[in-house]
Amino acid sequence: MNALERMRENRPLLAVEMRPPQAGLPSAKGMNFWIDVHHTIRHLAARDTVTFMTDNAVGQAEEENLRHLVANLAGDASPARLVPFLTSKHTLDYCLMYVARAVSNGFDTLTILGGDQSVGPPRCVEFAWQLRQIIRERFPAVTLGGWANPFRDRTAQVDFLLRPTFFAEFFLTQIVSHHNLREVEQFQNEVRRRGVPHPGIYGVFYYQSPNPATLARMQHFFPVPIEGVTHDFAQGLSAEEITARTIRALRNLGIEKVYISNLGFKKPEERYRKILDVVEAG
Repeated sequence: MNALERMRENRPLLAVEMRPPQAGLPSAKGMNFWIDVHHTIRHLAARDTVTFMTDNAVGQAEEENLRHLVANLAGDASPARLVPFLTSKHTLDYCLMYVARAVSNGFDTLTILGGDQSVGPPRCVEFAWQLRQIIRERFPAVTLGGWANPFRDRTAQVDFLLRPTFFAEFFLTQIVSHHNLREVEQFQNEVRRRGVPHPGIYGVFYYQSPNPATLARMQHFFPVPIEGVTHDFAQGLSAEEITARTIRALRNLGIEKVYISNLGFKKPEERYRKILDVVEAG
């Protein structure tokens, strides 16, 4: 079963979003990251999940995700449920070569995003759907994923998902929380009412601490319910319990497919297991 087939299954999915290591690390530290990523991919591949890997997600130069995935597979895991991100913040030639390399290494699913325009290099196309269209024309067998944001105009977001020019078979969403469920519920109701055929995987963030400076910095990338997160930690909830609380809240809305972001580089599979245990314990 590949990634899209797992997304379409009528049962819960707890996927993981990983980041590749920062580019230019000293050799010893870089080697440790390679080892950590290798063990993480192997352990997650043994679970009933899908693993995404970002492409310069926060505007910092990172090691190429495809290079890491290919090197860390080494025959130990199938690429069927490993889904690299590719943003349009590269040259078009690079993007097309990237897809060709991904296909040649057995990756049949990619998430194609625009990328944050406020940092890093410019996009090679104005909108991500334009890059997906070019890729679809050159590589028609590749499954593509897009993006939706429940915190923007929900009618416009669903219009976008339903357009023939969406050029994708699934979509991921912006990070959401049990502290901002109103917008999420309204978006999900619009998705259902209008019959969006693509599976959606909703983002959930693993907040490691209530550090005010860290939470404020995250606001540049997604809506952070700072007061709510701070209150959760003040109540004595662990990071895993806070994450599980969001997942359970989403399931109460009928949203059973999520991806967890920010599990870190060091043994993220252990955090994943703890979150899953808390979720299943109810």
